[in-house]
Parts: sequence; structure tokens; C-alpha cells
Amino acid sequence: MASIFRMPGISADAEEATLLEWGIVAGATVKQGDVLATVETEKANVDIEADSDGVVMQLMAEAGDSVAIGAPIAILLDQGEDGSDPAAILSGLGLAAPASAPAAPAAPAPVATPAPALGTATDDAAAHGTRLFASPLARRLALENSVELSALSGSGPGGRIVRADVERLIADGPATASAAQMPAAVQAAPPAAAAPQATKPPQPAAAGDVEVPHTAMRRAIASALSASKQTVPHFYLTSTLRVDALLDLRERINTSSAVRVSINDFFVKATALTLRAVPEMNVNWTPTAVRHLGSVDVAVAIQGERGLFTPLIRDADAKSLTEISTSVRDLAQRANDGTLKQHELVGGSFAVSNLGKYGVESFSAILNPPQVGIVAVAGVVRAPLVEGDEIVIGNTITVTVSVDHRPVDGVLAAQWLARFKEYIENPLSMLV
Repeated sequence: MASIFRMPGISADAEEATLLEWGIVAGATVKQGDVLATVETEKANVDIEADSDGVVMQLMAEAGDSVAIGAPIAILLDQGEDGSDPAAILSGLGLAAPASAPAAPAAPAPVATPAPALGTATDDAAAHGTRLFASPLARRLALENSVELSALSGSGPGGRIVRADVERLIADGPATASAAQMPAAVQAAPPAAAAPQATKPPQPAAAGDVEVPHTAMRRAIASALSASKQTVPHFYLTSTLRVDALLDLRERINTSSAVRVSINDFFVKATALTLRAVPEMNVNWTPTAVRHLGSVDVAVAIQGERGLFTPLIRDADAKSLTEISTSVRDLAQRANDGTLKQHELVGGSFAVSNLGKYGVESFSAILNPPQVGIVAVAGVVRAPLVEGDEIVIGNTITVTVSVDHRPVDGVLAAQWLARFKEYIENPLSMLV
């Protein structure tokens, strides 16, 4: 029978999400696992997949819409089900027909506006005398890379230009992309969504200043981090770890293994093993309870070409160092490709953020609720150390753990950090 496809809860505490583009049209047959739509979260653009086979009867939202979590966005029929009376089907599902429910893409009436916003069908029409149909994500990528949409042929439903079309042109090389440079008027087009109101008027731009409009993702990240610092009581614990043994073991592994491991892989592994050893830290805070998690999943901060992502290494405590290394590389590549899945971005109790390769000697990181901790890993520093009655030079790394004080007290976090230090300074224990 007919079923409602709803906007999924794509990230913790999210109340709404932006439907960037459809991968289907009304009347299309879909199979389980097919990508139905691309949705924007605060960390990535996520492909939403069908969980069963069916036929698309009707789309209930349009590309570019901001949709409440749980709201209907499409109606799916079973294979062979009669869809000739949409009103009756919607009524049976407890829904009213939308005023203008989008079906298969068709040319909408021209929008009479003196300054079309990014994401409308008129962005390039004035310059070329034709109407262009492109997803908001495709238009954004085109704007960011100075590509004129009129140079593209759409491969999406009804000839719609989608993300892959723009990426394909960019990947063909500078010569191809430069032939599709956008005119200045299009480059200056403002984003569709207005920036949030500031408490004070912004300083006026001075001569030579250049303003880059916020993307929806950047605004969402800013909002989430602001909320975290304002509503989550952080406290911080710092320790300096000796890593001579870790560096030696890493060199031995990389000499004999086909898969190279990084210093960060050791810290991800140590975080997971410490969470297993101190399970009281493997928790989430919820409004009604402290949730103890059944698996040890560690998020890894990845700075990619599309921004900052924190995908999860699932069951990281059970993975070898080489498996963790392979997983991180795969997640980083797919973060850049924009193909991370929804389940890879949600969950876990802890994250690891590493700025060591930039020469940072110490820093603290902001929590990503409902996770309760994040380990900030700095760079290797040669420093004098006391061994017995002698002073020697050794390799050290300073780590700072940011902790949510609501479910975790200081003594428990200190015990966690002490165990974490044991793993890092005795890295062979992570291989047993």
C-alpha cells in the first residue's frame, strides 16, 4: 500500500533540513538503496536512500525547500498499486493534497523579480534567453567555481542540471571550465537564504575588503558550535604524553605493512580502547537520561575540500590500526566527493581532532553534542624530560580533552585521561 517518505532525522537535535535536489521524478520506479534525494546537514550533503522498492506517486517538497524533520516529502506506491486517485490515497494516509505538489519537472512560469536569487530557474535565463533548470546544489557549485550553467547539458530528471554535471565539467580541467566562466552579474548573485541577524550591525566593509556570502552549511556549523558553547558546560583536561615508543612502533609498522598508519590512527585507536575500558565515558546526554552506548564509535575530524566533517569509525575498538587507517582514508575521500552516508555522520560519544601537522603545540576543541568528549591532539615537540635523576630529550604530544560536565564528572574524566595516556605511551598494548 501507499507509504509516506518523510524527511529523516539527519543529525542530532536538527529540527529541519534543506532538500537540495531530487534524484527521482513522479512516476519513477525505485529500488531499495536507490538515492531518492540529497539533503544538506550541518556537516555534509547526504544522499537519502529508499528503504524499499516502489513507485513514486508524488513529490511533496521542491528542491531548495527547508523541510521540518518528519514532514512528508514524497508518496511511494507498492509495485502494481493503483495510483489513479491521488486525492483518495493522500486522504487515506491522513494527508491533504498540497496546493501545488511538484510532479515530473516541467517549465514553471517565469518569476518576475528584478534580482533572481541563487537556486531559481532564472539565474542564467536573462543572459541567454532560455530557461535553465538546475538543482540548488548544482547552482551553488557553479557559483563557487565560476561555471556558467548554460554551458552544461543536464543529466538529471527532465534534463535538470545536477551536481554531477557541474563536477564533471570542473574535473575535465581548467581549459574546459574556463570556457564556461560565469558572467559578472551571475557571480555576484546573492545566496537564497539570508544570513542570520547579528546582535550588532556589522562593521562596514573597507576599501579592498571582499565578502564571501555564508553558505547554508557554514551557517549551520556556526549555529551548532555556538549552541554547543552556550548550552553545554565544557571543562578541559590537558596532559603531555611521551610518544617515542609510539613513533618507533609506527615506523616499524610502516616498514612492513602495505597500509601506512598515521600518528592520528594511534590516537583514534587509543580513544576507542579507553572508552571500552572506562565505559562510563561512552555515553550521550539526553534531556531525560544518560544514554550508555552499546558500541564504541569514534568520530574523526576531517578537513576536506568541502569543509569540516566528523564521520564515525564504527566499532573502532575492534579494528586494527591498519583498518582504522583504511577507514579514515575512505571517509576523507568520500567527504571530498560529497558521498558520505547519513549513518556515517550521526552517533558516537567521542571525537578526535588533530592539528599536529600544522605545528600547533596545544589547543582545545568544541564538543559536538550529543557526544560528550573530544580529544584535541597537537604536534610532536622535542622537549626535556626527567628520567630518574637525569634530564633527557624526548618526543612529546600535548592533548586536551574537552568534556561535557552534565553526564561526566571531573574525576571520571581524569581517570579516562590517565588510561588513555597509558595506551599512548605503551602503544604495544593497543596491538594485543
